[in-house]
Amino acid sequence: MRKLFYLFVIAAIAASCSSEPKYSITGTIDGAESGMIMLQKRIPGGQSAIDSAVVENGIFKMEGFVEYPQMVSLVMKGKRGGLDFFLENSEISVTGHVDSLYLGSVTGSATHAEYETYRASFDEMTTQMENTYKSYRDARMAGDEELIASLEKEFDNLQTREMEMKKDFIANNPKSFVSPLVLGEISYYLEADEMEKLLGGFDTTLNKVTTVISLKERLERLKAVQTGQKAPDFTLNDVNGTPVSLYSKIGGNTKLLLVDFWASWCGPCRQENPNVVKVWKEYNKKGFDVFGVSLDQKEEAWKKGIEDDQLTWTHVSDLKYWACEPAKLYAVSAIPSNFLLDENGIIIGHNLRGEDLASKVAEILGSK
Repeated sequence: MRKLFYLFVIAAIAASCSSEPKYSITGTIDGAESGMIMLQKRIPGGQSAIDSAVVENGIFKMEGFVEYPQMVSLVMKGKRGGLDFFLENSEISVTGHVDSLYLGSVTGSATHAEYETYRASFDEMTTQMENTYKSYRDARMAGDEELIASLEKEFDNLQTREMEMKKDFIANNPKSFVSPLVLGEISYYLEADEMEKLLGGFDTTLNKVTTVISLKERLERLKAVQTGQKAPDFTLNDVNGTPVSLYSKIGGNTKLLLVDFWASWCGPCRQENPNVVKVWKEYNKKGFDVFGVSLDQKEEAWKKGIEDDQLTWTHVSDLKYWACEPAKLYAVSAIPSNFLLDENGIIIGHNLRGEDLASKVAEILGSK
């Protein structure tokens, strides 16, 4: 009787262990008789391997555990491109072709099904954008300036609607593991107050998500450089290798200083440079100056960009590309990006471009 009792306990323990949550991926890859397939997730600076399996006669299987549903990529070793999907602890089936795995299909992941529904909600919007861009390209070739202006406005309106749809999804799905992904996509376009509002609406079950943790860290950096805050100081070498601090350019005859993050390889930056030059020429003698911070990697390209665009103000760089220390300090994740400082180093404007920059500077210095 005692032996039977022990056997019952052992069986119960085994059953409880086998019922622990796990993912089980069964895949069929056409065109792949053999090889290695890898499961990866994106991390800062690249990809990190989660799991791998041998493909035999086009079939593979993986089993494991993830703490929460997360976006991963299934990649065939030696092949470019991969299939992105939400991995969770469930029975998942993957089908695809070895030469176009990114077009494969995934079933069995409820979170991925939700993500596909979310993406499908933008199908009509995407078609409208594609058609508008085609019309814009044709108008550019024809030199129809009136139509170009109209289509640019239409495209801007579509982008605004797209952004609002994404914000609505986040606000209406506070428990969804898709929401952090969406917020991560649009976070570069949000100011601190809006980022805080959207993050604050998340259910506490999302606190462990890596993206949420990263976004909260970014929020703190954004708060430190939002309008009304004193700009953080930093020091970098100029084009001659001489260290120059930001605060050495503030005050004195300088009433307004534009801290301008740019790079010679950045097309939109080069397009914006003439606008900055125009404002500098008009208001420099009244107290407006620019402090250029480059995200270049190659010194020669950096210096040539300065010369070609006739950027006659002080320029600094650590030539570290996106690892640029001041860019990280100022939460810069897209360029061009700028911060307008007053004579006390207080941030009074952010990402002012074209006429917006000219109007702001004219508002403050125009009567002086």
